[in-house]
Amino acid sequence: MSPDPTADTTERPNPRKVREGVVTSASMEKTAIVTVTSQYRHRLYGKTVKRSTKLYTHDETNDLKVGDRVRVAETRPLSKLKRWRLLEVLEQAR
Repeated sequence: MSPDPTADTTERPNPRKVREGVVTSASMEKTAIVTVTSQYRHRLYGKTVKRSTKLYTHDETNDLKVGDRVRVAETRPLSKLKRWRLLEVLEQAR
């Protein structure tokens, strides 16, 4: 069976990463720091381990506040540390 010539082959081989996290700092202009926490089981001991990463995120409208849950996507380098952009706010801080 031959491949379909009308199939859409424009899909990227490596799609951009998308992460969810909590805003931990929003004091910079158009930049927020989002902390993403991941959990995994330790290979040898089986204990659940938490690891967190800080992502510098571009916030064009400057409306993020500390405690907001957000979804961010990987993008081209925007500054020395900023490589992520805001996709959506999932939950506002109380």
